[in-house]
Amino acid sequence: MMKRIALAFCLLVVIAESTVAAHGQKNVQMKAPLNASIAGATGGQEKKSLYSRLGGYDAIAAVVDDFITRLATDPSFAKFFSGFSTDSKKRLRQHILDQFCVAAGGPCVYLGRDMKTTHAGLGITEPQWDAAAKHLVAALDKYNVPKAEKDELMAFVATQKKDIVEHLKR
Repeated sequence: MMKRIALAFCLLVVIAESTVAAHGQKNVQMKAPLNASIAGATGGQEKKSLYSRLGGYDAIAAVVDDFITRLATDPSFAKFFSGFSTDSKKRLRQHILDQFCVAAGGPCVYLGRDMKTTHAGLGITEPQWDAAAKHLVAALDKYNVPKAEKDELMAFVATQKKDIVEHLKR
């Protein structure tokens, strides 16, 4: 069960990396009324955390929910989600949400295992990583996350790849 959770997270990381690579030149504008009000109140002089610029917990949760739905409904990832109980799905969601929240500088605490332990033995491949990254990018695009913020989040996800993708020895 934990391996499946780890795989799902791995896929999230893959999607993020693919987003940075695939959309590096694309301009995306974000609708950020919260960010605009914060900048207006402070005069826009100090740089806000990625967590704030993404819109906080609820905005990150919306992206994570969309991302997980994309993964879970993609037939190529069915083997990683088969047999998940409702509780397991909720735990996976919370782990991914907490990890993104922490990575963005938010007030969350990630209580899951490290990525190498979580994904060991799942046999996650480069193509699977890339497919998951595309799903994450699509979720970010759905919520009009600006390029700079998307790139920052995807850079974090990319740091996880070495512990998630298994390079099979021939």
